[in-house]
Amino acid sequence: MYPRILFKTIQNQIGKGKLIVVYGARQVGKTTLVKQILSEFKGESKYIDCDLLSNREVLQSEDLNILGKLVGKYRLIVIDEAQRVKNIGLGLKILHDNFPDLQVIATGSASFDLANKIQEPLTGRVLAYTLYPLSIAEISGKLDYFDLKNKLDNILKYGLYPDIFDKLENIELNLEMISSNYLYKDILEFENIKKSDQLVKILQLLALQIGSEVSFSEIGQKLGLNTVTVQKYIDLLEKSFVIYRLKSFSRNLRNEITRGQKIYFWDLGIRNSLIRNFNDKDLRTDWGNLFENFWIIERLKQNSYNLKFVNSYFWRTHAQDEIDYIEESKGKLHAYEIKWQKSKTRQISQFFQAYPETEWAIINQDNCLDSLIKP
Repeated sequence: MYPRILFKTIQNQIGKGKLIVVYGARQVGKTTLVKQILSEFKGESKYIDCDLLSNREVLQSEDLNILGKLVGKYRLIVIDEAQRVKNIGLGLKILHDNFPDLQVIATGSASFDLANKIQEPLTGRVLAYTLYPLSIAEISGKLDYFDLKNKLDNILKYGLYPDIFDKLENIELNLEMISSNYLYKDILEFENIKKSDQLVKILQLLALQIGSEVSFSEIGQKLGLNTVTVQKYIDLLEKSFVIYRLKSFSRNLRNEITRGQKIYFWDLGIRNSLIRNFNDKDLRTDWGNLFENFWIIERLKQNSYNLKFVNSYFWRTHAQDEIDYIEESKGKLHAYEIKWQKSKTRQISQFFQAYPETEWAIINQDNCLDSLIKP
């Protein structure tokens, strides 16, 4: 088992008067994480699985006597899959306000649903974190640099879901099971979407366009859907931690693209499963796009886990000049060109004349791990 960065982060917040919520897609390790935290409080903690109807019924109660019997004299309770509880925000508020010595940790795989349920009732009372598939920084805690580098090809093919990484058998089948049985479950259930095939078709089209600008209207035309429906599906997929939307940077130049967006996948194994392509890099034409997706997503994980609040963009002009990834932090810009092969890459003079104080870096297979392991 690989150590999760959020373990210490959450551990340091226990007992400080805030409800803790852990978001994340199914199968990324939320239950394993919270059970590890529970193990530090043996005899003083309780795990509540909201997949069980009996637990949901108790948590839906507003009766302090019933809730008091649930929490007993525990110091810590974990409410797992909290999004399944009706009016969970109100229930958590009652627990928080009436049992001040109790630390509550809630997990939810459907952020759009859980966030809507808790946002208003628990304003100012919540610390929210997101758990992602394994990160390079987490893996580096157990593997040395060269072992990790040797696994890079497999990471780009099979991704970093905890139950997939390091496995030698049935990898493709297990990815198919995660994708089919878990990934869209919350969207279909909570949004009452009946045409799941349309959701999958949208994802397949997005999978073929990583690293390129995405047009929602073109996707709609190909699938016979209106743009509003496509936009809704993509919004739900982003909020349920399947994809990430990177928007274009624009500030000074007339020919900058102002409303462009790219779509990346939080896990490349899921992406490759959608298009059923697990070929080695010598047999595929999208390896550079996979590498770009990999590094940007790992950078997002790194910033999130280290509580670095940055704005993330790509940059492109109508003349097709492009910078793959830009971070804006504390008034400064950091630009990154991401190429699998080490090669000479010219700076785009138009961009650096307009934004002269930008820091510039080239990311390739030789140095990518260095930029992802260190905070």
